[in-house]
Amino acid sequence: MNGEQEDSFLGSEPIGRLLFKLALPTVAAQIINMLYNIVDRVYIGHIPDTGALALTGVGVCMPLIMVVSAFACLVGYGGAPRASIAMGRGDNGEAEKILGNCFSMQVIISLLLTAVLLALGRPMLLAFGASEATIDYAAAYMHIYAAGTLFVELTLGMNAFITAQGFAKTGMLSVTIGAVCNIILDPVFIYVLGLGVRGAALATVISQGASCLWVMSFLVGKRTILKIKRENLRLWTEVIRPCMALGLATFIMQASESMISICFNASLLKYGGDMAVGAMTILTSVMQFAMMPLQGLGHGAQPIMSYNYGAGDGARVRATYRLLLKASLVYAVVLWLCVMLFPGAFARMFTSDAALVAYTKTALRVYLAVMLLMSIQTACQMALTALGMAKESILVAVTRKFILLLPFIYLMPCLFPAGPAMAVYLAEPAADVLAVTFTSLLFRVKFRKVLAPLENAAAPAP
Repeated sequence: MNGEQEDSFLGSEPIGRLLFKLALPTVAAQIINMLYNIVDRVYIGHIPDTGALALTGVGVCMPLIMVVSAFACLVGYGGAPRASIAMGRGDNGEAEKILGNCFSMQVIISLLLTAVLLALGRPMLLAFGASEATIDYAAAYMHIYAAGTLFVELTLGMNAFITAQGFAKTGMLSVTIGAVCNIILDPVFIYVLGLGVRGAALATVISQGASCLWVMSFLVGKRTILKIKRENLRLWTEVIRPCMALGLATFIMQASESMISICFNASLLKYGGDMAVGAMTILTSVMQFAMMPLQGLGHGAQPIMSYNYGAGDGARVRATYRLLLKASLVYAVVLWLCVMLFPGAFARMFTSDAALVAYTKTALRVYLAVMLLMSIQTACQMALTALGMAKESILVAVTRKFILLLPFIYLMPCLFPAGPAMAVYLAEPAADVLAVTFTSLLFRVKFRKVLAPLENAAAPAP
């Protein structure tokens, strides 16, 4: 069976069944992947006596961890949709060139990131909001985590190419292997061996290494449609540049999360001290819990939209997007209700410190007040990326993070001086309302424009 026959199900199976088949394991994969950092925080937050400070210290590491993930998205999440589009045109040779070039670029980026993190990690953590009380915890975690950068980059970036071919269950298994290892190793290293935050970082690195080994063995094995081949490892500008251009939107989203996290931590340290920064660690964890399944739904829908866009089937692209939006809305509304009704339960997952729990309950309701709207934002942005609209994806990402959220972090405490720390948290919902409005309007215009030629070509002649 040739590659074209093997991947043709993306253009022929019923959309509802296909989205369920691809999105369910992808959502599961995103949730499992999220467990890497969240499980670390859960165990660290419950270390006797020092848990609250250790949790805050590890939370300060999140901007650097986000940057590592962002570079994986820059290459992998830009190359994977382009590989799917090439497969939709029946050009699997071009798709394999994209895969090989993206692999080489990720190795290069990984080596550079590792060198920077090992050399400059501690000064950056101090600049990102670590205090004298938390810097030792942050530096201990980051130094070990940095050594596993190559594993993180290849696991996240190359796994996107597995899902892009329609092997969603295999993609889920990639992250499941690492997450299960992490869940098992964390308590052993942290508590049994007494390694504390160093144990959490070491467990994460070993677990990511196991996932990386699985991903790479699949992409050079017999089951995959697209293989990593030696002749495709040499970088071609005309191949890698469009991939990185398309991935730039997702990169900006992830990297800007890092910058936003830095600004949040610095502002919260000023107005609320370590308590407010510790609460922010929990808030970002819950936000990850909200966003990862939404992104998983989007990544499950992307191969369907990309393939059918390449095949010229506008009706299936439109139908896939509508189903993605409905599913995302349902999930977001349910989770939003849970957070609003039971904020204490989410806070107690990460800490047993009564004062931190009480503070976080209020902060959660403020920070995630309009979280349900992010389902619209995520669905629109995923669709733009799936259709190769790099400029529009970048515009949406820049508008939400840099034009809206970043200024609001500093503006809100001025507008609400009576409670400046809580006003900092209020920046998130205020920016989200405006961002979703802008994104929805832009998407409506661009989506209709890009699909019009396909739908006109498919219309019966008069």
